[in-house]
Amino acid sequence: MSITAVQPDSAVDEIPPPARAFTAALQHLAVMVAMPITSVLLIAHSLRLDDGQARALLCATLLFSGIGTILQSSGRFSLGAGLPFVMLPGGAAVVLFIQIAQESDAATASGAVIITAVAGIVLVPVARRLVTRLPMVVMASMVLVIGVNLVKVAGNLIVGEQPSRTAVALAGVTVVSTVVAHRFLPRAWRRVSVLLGMIAGCLVAAALGQFHLQSGSEVAQLPRLFLFGTPHFDFLAAVPLLVFSIGSMAEATGQTVLNAKIIGREIDTSVTTGRTIRGDAVTSLLGGLFGGATMVTSGENVGLLRLTGVRSRYVTMLTGALLVIAAFVAPIGRLVNSLPGPVVGGTAAIVFAMIIAAAIGMFRQVDLDSDAALITATAALTAGLLPILVPGLYKSFPSDLRLLLGSGVTMSAITGVLVHLLFSRRAPSAEPSP
Repeated sequence: MSITAVQPDSAVDEIPPPARAFTAALQHLAVMVAMPITSVLLIAHSLRLDDGQARALLCATLLFSGIGTILQSSGRFSLGAGLPFVMLPGGAAVVLFIQIAQESDAATASGAVIITAVAGIVLVPVARRLVTRLPMVVMASMVLVIGVNLVKVAGNLIVGEQPSRTAVALAGVTVVSTVVAHRFLPRAWRRVSVLLGMIAGCLVAAALGQFHLQSGSEVAQLPRLFLFGTPHFDFLAAVPLLVFSIGSMAEATGQTVLNAKIIGREIDTSVTTGRTIRGDAVTSLLGGLFGGATMVTSGENVGLLRLTGVRSRYVTMLTGALLVIAAFVAPIGRLVNSLPGPVVGGTAAIVFAMIIAAAIGMFRQVDLDSDAALITATAALTAGLLPILVPGLYKSFPSDLRLLLGSGVTMSAITGVLVHLLFSRRAPSAEPSP
């Protein structure tokens, strides 16, 4: 079945009046922008990038978030779903990028992004079928491990090199402000509660003398091709990202179906999901050439579609254009790079803890009274959480094997699938008693 034709007056193809379109686009921008900023800060702090590298990475991340948003929303050349989507750096993909860079180097991490993107482009026909066969119990386990890993990274940003009560207090103010904003502000403002919490944390940091705005006279900033040098292609190092990409393809399937349902558009799920995955992969390939992490289509804006009723893909295309413009504005880069680590860590912690909550919700769809599901989840979580909670667990292993075994997401997925297959085999019948 092909994609059902949509009438020209359908909400998704409507071109709103300029003022309304611009206001709606700004709201989408406000909802999604925290993730690209947080991702860049996580990478910059974790890899200790200098100011020039951090700003070039921010420029590239915003630029390709914008380009990816435009591709997914327009749906041209089969490089997107043609739905009102936004694109962001994948949260778990950022952690895996950092892990690969720390175990090997940043050039190897960029090479892993490129390998994963090319594989995504080539394997779209296979991926459309594969993602529907990944058991929910394995997916839930992977997502929970991803969430724990992300919160740990955020915690390291709070602690920094010299733990202090001030740093913990700043992170606490940021988290509490986010929760209070979401609880007491009008509904329309709740979607930007994360940004408001970050602003509150920065204001307190400034009052304590912990916030220092970087100086500079540049008006424009540019991305750098091969930011970390010529990419180094190491397939084994790329395995964690390749495994993650399978999970992200499954997530893309769910996001595509949900988005289409909200805007009232009938789709051929297999075809449209394939276009979503292809758009993600092409954008990741472009971003990887400039040092960026793997990009994914996001459901960050789904709540906004429901809330505002503005479901036009031209609005999200305008959001993408605003991101492209913001990417080249140097003062934005200076402001972002000035944000205190504890504030960024507090913001990241509460955002990434939501992933753990989402995993718990996924487990509700799993019958854990079944021995097969319970043992599969237990084994997957054991293999996935141990290298996160005990970082030196595989320290004595060879570096390549250490990279594979030390990836909680990868080990969770591999172990979960193997145990699921073990329990899927029919047990031999017991011999009747004589």
